[in-house]
Amino acid sequence: MHVDDDAHITGIPHVYTTLFLVIILCSLATWIIPAGRYERINERDGVYEIVPGTYRPVESSPAAPTDTLTTVYRGMVSAGDTVFFLFITFSSIAIVVATGAFHALIAKLLTILKGEARIFVIPLFIFMIGFASSTMSVFEEMFPFIPLFVGVSVAMGYDALVGMSIVALGIGIGYSGSSFNPFTVGIAQQIAGIDLFSGAWYRVFCHIIMATVASLYVMIYAARVARDPSKSLLHETHRRNVHIEEKINAEYPLTFRHILVLIVLAFGIALIVWGVTRKGWFFEQLTAIYLFIGITSGLIMGWSPDKISHVWAEGAKEITSTCLKIALAKGVVLILSDSNTLDTLVYWLTIPLARMPRWAAAEAMLAVQTAINFFVPSGLGQVAVSMPIMAPLSDALNISRQTAVLAFQFGDGLSNILWITGSMPIICKFARVSPRKWLRWFVPLFAIIYAVQSLCMAGALYIGY
Repeated sequence: MHVDDDAHITGIPHVYTTLFLVIILCSLATWIIPAGRYERINERDGVYEIVPGTYRPVESSPAAPTDTLTTVYRGMVSAGDTVFFLFITFSSIAIVVATGAFHALIAKLLTILKGEARIFVIPLFIFMIGFASSTMSVFEEMFPFIPLFVGVSVAMGYDALVGMSIVALGIGIGYSGSSFNPFTVGIAQQIAGIDLFSGAWYRVFCHIIMATVASLYVMIYAARVARDPSKSLLHETHRRNVHIEEKINAEYPLTFRHILVLIVLAFGIALIVWGVTRKGWFFEQLTAIYLFIGITSGLIMGWSPDKISHVWAEGAKEITSTCLKIALAKGVVLILSDSNTLDTLVYWLTIPLARMPRWAAAEAMLAVQTAINFFVPSGLGQVAVSMPIMAPLSDALNISRQTAVLAFQFGDGLSNILWITGSMPIICKFARVSPRKWLRWFVPLFAIIYAVQSLCMAGALYIGY
């Protein structure tokens, strides 16, 4: 699951430091930025849409010095529903991941595809990993599989770039085209005040297009390397491991219990889709389904209640840091909204964008979200920081909030395997490929998929998404 830990690159402040400094700066800014308000309509769960063209100055109410500290607590309380939703769902999915069922399924499929069919390993696993990423928030859990895919790719006559790209593109595109990921699209839509997981059909469409483009790119490169190894950007430095099939079977056997876990997982996802689309389920009902999936998976594996609880608690520990970041980011929003300066910032942002055609403004939102991910390389962190501004900004630009969420997803997903502040150095380390080689191979594909995302943004506007 794509949750950043507390490790960070030398020279870049810890995200807690950054967020607390932002709170301080925002508190000071409330004494400088003029106060103003938009009129609001269509209240939903405490979230209102702003009415474009209704901005007006109001009486200033700058933050008091004590607000800088009290807003931390207030932010945690205000973000309570989101935070506890994340605790329960993330911890429950952690149980499914710990069973090893998903890993065993991948390993089994790798041993089935042989001979001429080997080229189809590429699209199969890009789509498969992408589906898991799009629905279950699988991200870092796939990193240990990178060496395995590298070994398989080399054994098949390709190179390490092919193997690492299968995993990296699967998770990156999965987040970009996320359909039912509760930790990105779910939170973004909750902040934007739109129906949970609504508009999934278009995100699935975008996901399929991006994954198809990526698969073709990798397959063309792989076929070229298979025909002429000198075409590899790595010049065969990774050619090794001729007994990869035996190694896969030994390390990741697919058992009957694993199959049952996968069936429970598929049933749970289908139930979530049905409940959200047909019954209007929200956090309360969804957490119950995730708990059912997690607990049942542990019982199927023959685990004791204590072991299930231990794994669940470990998942909670892993998500705690991110939940605190969301709470701090919420504090930033409270400082700006309580002082009536948030609407002023939105109004100022609309001035240059309002001079653009709507499609150009939407493309600018995509570019901004992609850039933000360099500084906030966390899906949950980025949604907490950007959506409170992007949602009302989209109202002012007469762009739907659903499209604003789409811009966030596109900006957050694929760039995680591009920016050095994201996961790019980690995947390169697992694959033993230099970041320079990876970027030389990946940047052209990133540009192509970014163009696809831009077309998808234009398409969203055209169909009134």
